[in-house]
Amino acid sequence: MTILTQSFLNAADADGPLDVVPVAGRIGAEIRGVALGGDLDDATIAAIRAALVRHKVIFFRAQHHLDDAGQEAFAERFGKPVAHPTVPVVPGSKYLLELDSKEGRAASSWHTDVTFVPAYPESSILRAIVIPQAGGDTLWANTAAAYEELPEPLRQLANSLWAVHSNLYDYASVVTNANEEAVKRYREVFASTVYETEHPLVHVHPESGERSLILGHFFKQFVGLSQADSQRLFATFQDAVTRPENTVRWRWQPGDVAIWDNRATQHRAIADFGTQHRQLRRATIAGTVPVSIDGRNSRIIKKEDGKIAEAA
Repeated sequence: MTILTQSFLNAADADGPLDVVPVAGRIGAEIRGVALGGDLDDATIAAIRAALVRHKVIFFRAQHHLDDAGQEAFAERFGKPVAHPTVPVVPGSKYLLELDSKEGRAASSWHTDVTFVPAYPESSILRAIVIPQAGGDTLWANTAAAYEELPEPLRQLANSLWAVHSNLYDYASVVTNANEEAVKRYREVFASTVYETEHPLVHVHPESGERSLILGHFFKQFVGLSQADSQRLFATFQDAVTRPENTVRWRWQPGDVAIWDNRATQHRAIADFGTQHRQLRRATIAGTVPVSIDGRNSRIIKKEDGKIAEAA
């Protein structure tokens, strides 16, 4: 007789040391009673990391004690922080990336952070500073659950595919609440250096061993397929990722912190907050190069000055 040990995919570890409350059925959990900072002991850091791998994204309310220095100190305890490869850091900080609606933009399309480079971030730590009265939530999706739910023929196809990811893409289609000049400025910064990297569509998570899909808006084309065929297949696999059952939605409050496993998720902001101010700051933790199910590593195929790439 089989004994059912958990009733849903995202159930908390009953033997874990933290107070973990699942938010959705397949992804996301709130951790209560922990004040994040650089002074956390090794056991607590290890427990937080274990919860992250299990739940894919974890949330901490009311971390009002954190400022930029405190966020960076926690990031340094959590892993090895790295700055964004093209976007300047917040002045006075070492690693922090500003996400501010005053720039007239929000990352309102599904993506995994920085997949245009081979060793994209392992995880990200996002702190809410100014939050709209209504709107401006963030969605996350479980890319491991998406892979597991694919029909067997599609899983076998996915296992064989590789894709090119690039930071040179249609910014106007994903940068919302921005005029033409703002989109131009954003593109000049974000694609100041143009990267293209080949990733397996399916990679093996280095800690959990789960298989996950690498997709999102940095996807350019499947290797060996036409653009038209690539887009059709992309839509099929991407739709599997973003099914409502695979997602969690977080309603921000000032002082909240979200940490997500960038190796097993996609995310997007919801740009429904009009002209209200929305400001968050993100630290990212260095990752390793993805490995396909047959043991091959992702590889960079282009790195060049953005002005040269645009003129080509």
